[in-house]
Amino acid sequence: MPEQASQMALEIAQIPDAVDRLLAEGAEETRRVAREALAASPNYLVTVGRGSSDHACSFLKYACELLIGLPVASVGPSIASIYHAPLTLTHGLCLAVSQSGQSPDIVELTSAARRGGAYTIAITNEAASPLAKAANGLLDLHAGPEVSVAATKTFVTSLVAGLWLLAEIKQDADLLSALHSLPDALERARGCDWSTVGEALQGDSLFTLGRGPTSAISDEAALKFKETSRLHAESYSSAEVLHGPVSIVDRGFPVLAFAANDAAEEAIVEVCDTLQDMGAEVFVTSDKARKAGSLAHIRTGHWLTDPIALIVSFYAMAEAVAAARGLDVDKPRHLRKVTETV
Repeated sequence: MPEQASQMALEIAQIPDAVDRLLAEGAEETRRVAREALAASPNYLVTVGRGSSDHACSFLKYACELLIGLPVASVGPSIASIYHAPLTLTHGLCLAVSQSGQSPDIVELTSAARRGGAYTIAITNEAASPLAKAANGLLDLHAGPEVSVAATKTFVTSLVAGLWLLAEIKQDADLLSALHSLPDALERARGCDWSTVGEALQGDSLFTLGRGPTSAISDEAALKFKETSRLHAESYSSAEVLHGPVSIVDRGFPVLAFAANDAAEEAIVEVCDTLQDMGAEVFVTSDKARKAGSLAHIRTGHWLTDPIALIVSFYAMAEAVAAARGLDVDKPRHLRKVTETV
């Protein structure tokens, strides 16, 4: 890595080790929280998060519904912090995600969910944070310090921690095996060459696409493009983009689509080929595209861990795009590392 590498680049390079450390040090607490969650006899799960943490919640929503059949809903933090409305969450789980664990609204909603009868779980990189203290159970990310404003390794470890919890609840041996093989897969994913995407970003706007679990990866990618490169990236489900958003697609309009080795892959690819026919410059993480460009991608041995490798490949590319645009990725305009929202 160059001597003048950004802090964001350094932290992206640390992702495989951070995941390895989480898997090595988090086993006891993950299994304990899984047992306690099962003992609560949950009928549903609610999530709490903002920004990248909310994207992690979106990923875990799909994983929970697909793996264990529990319906999942996101609850707006203002329900507790602004409106002070009581919640009735008997026989519910509440999953709160925050890398810092400090935002008052996330903490207050987690406390309200606990008062309302939910078994509450905090996923955070700060084990002594207010959020960790507010919840019944804690999943420490063990990611180490994250300095760059743009969260990368804490987003990835949030996905791994939450998915690991669900795999323990389900006792899914295949998923558990794939999770423990992730560090090597993520190291390879970091080396995928997505430079053609950067070369296609000649204007200031693009679409990112996903479906199912990769819709959260699309959301995260769009946010990171905004944060680090000041690009107007909009994330859509591949099932929605042709219903209205496609009207702004012109010749050469860039589209980046995230496909995993799952039941949605062919549907995503079909939309990508259609957009390419309309004149867009489309890139997709699949070998099944006939017209859209196929990006290098790492398959991880399980369709639910594939999206985690995709975001690592994206992060490496996004950092390079920002650097090429002459921007300081570690100090995005108007942003701070910790945003404390009431």
